[in-house]
Amino acid sequence: MGRSLWIPIFKKCNWRVCFNYREITLHSLPGKNFLASSSNLLDESLRNSWNPQNPESNQNLAEKYLKSVENLIAISNISNGSDQTNLRVQTCSEDKCTNTVFNASVTVQSSGNGIVKTAGFNNLQDYLPNRTNTSNINSIVVSTTTQQGKENLQITIKFPLLTPRPPDVGLQCVSWNYNQSNWTAEGCVWGGASKPDECTCNHLTSFAILMSRYPIEIPYMTEITYAGLSASVVSLVISLLIELTVWSKVVKTNTLYLRHTAHVNISLCLLVADCCFLSSSNPKIISEIWCRIAALLKHFCYLAMFFWMLSLSTTLLHQAVFLFHKVSKKTYLRFSLILGYVCPFLIVFITFLTNNAGAQGAYFNEKTCWLVYSGILKGTIYTFILPVGIIVIINLFAMIVVIMKLLDHRSREKSHEKEIRAAKTVLRSVILLTPIFGLPWIFGFATFSLDLTAGAVTLAVNYAFVVLNAFQGLFILLTTCLGDRMTREALLNSFRNKAPPTISESSTKVESTTKKS
Repeated sequence: MGRSLWIPIFKKCNWRVCFNYREITLHSLPGKNFLASSSNLLDESLRNSWNPQNPESNQNLAEKYLKSVENLIAISNISNGSDQTNLRVQTCSEDKCTNTVFNASVTVQSSGNGIVKTAGFNNLQDYLPNRTNTSNINSIVVSTTTQQGKENLQITIKFPLLTPRPPDVGLQCVSWNYNQSNWTAEGCVWGGASKPDECTCNHLTSFAILMSRYPIEIPYMTEITYAGLSASVVSLVISLLIELTVWSKVVKTNTLYLRHTAHVNISLCLLVADCCFLSSSNPKIISEIWCRIAALLKHFCYLAMFFWMLSLSTTLLHQAVFLFHKVSKKTYLRFSLILGYVCPFLIVFITFLTNNAGAQGAYFNEKTCWLVYSGILKGTIYTFILPVGIIVIINLFAMIVVIMKLLDHRSREKSHEKEIRAAKTVLRSVILLTPIFGLPWIFGFATFSLDLTAGAVTLAVNYAFVVLNAFQGLFILLTTCLGDRMTREALLNSFRNKAPPTISESSTKVESTTKKS
């Protein structure tokens, strides 16, 4: 009588399918019949039958099935070309073997241990117990055995992932541990961001890939975001109060009127966007409708902020090219309002309507309450990135032209000196605001394309984006508000006028009054 093993087969019992174990003789069961029977057990129609009677049992049905089939394959004389629907086996007897089952390839180097057999199990990953609360199995189960020993092996496995991996989610290569009845990462290393579908192991058993259920958390990212946005909100409020205080004292030309009008509107847009960002910073605790509204407002306000920058640079360019000829304030304001608010509104409105009326997953991502990125030139994020990129390029061109014109200001008439000084002030604002607004979003776009599992460079880019983006309001206060000499002097004069007179000043006034009398 041949060698005997225990393998699971099904029988009918009490109107349901259940497992029964029967001792069978290996040589009495042809290889193809054994593979066909094992494949049938993994059929989708029998999915409900895999639920164990006792979930706390040391060994459930799926583990018994895997061990039995793995042992049978190891001792059976199986040839290539006997693939089944849910179970495929491939063999190799070379020194460096590569077997492929269900598009998963297993390469065994320095095998020297006889025939290498690789089996792929379809659907079995759903039945084996996964006791980790943070990861899900994201590949089929692949088993590799050899005829002889299992030492001094180097195994490379390339898995097709069942679910695409987001760039902010990590994977873990695992093997089945029969002693613990669970998946373990011991002896296996994941290929990382450069080889996300590859595992390298130093032993033979059954393998799979686990994918984390949660994105990778960057240390202190939340704290930096809250601190930066809070500082920005306070700084923007202070900036608007300063503008209100010094408006009548600094707005003396049409060019300065344009500069301060744009500054007020930029601050207002950024203030609303930052408040929406703070209120939607934890999407898990807010409703989907508010998440959609927050994404809509952020999309509009951030775009409007850049379009007001464009208004500032284009009108300055117009004045420089046409020799600073006078344009009325109404013309400035009308042009700026159309460019600053109507253009971004049209972009947001069209994007909203063409993406299922702002549907989740089409217009916005409920995990971030921001626009969707689906790949290169895919997703609503590009309705923000492309206009911003075009505006930054136009601003750079305008700055170059204006600088060249201002370098030649000595040849101009003295009547233009006042406008030239005002133009220099506006140019300084454009030069300062362009990197303040443009640079963070360059890093922001890089965060979409970089993989968080790639290492220190990706972390540095994410930190740079958060710091530069979160503290934009503070940068505006320091550079274009307190950093402007005219605004600073006007603010100091306002404080001096409002401050109560000192004792010496009071006595001086009394003495002068006495002398007059």
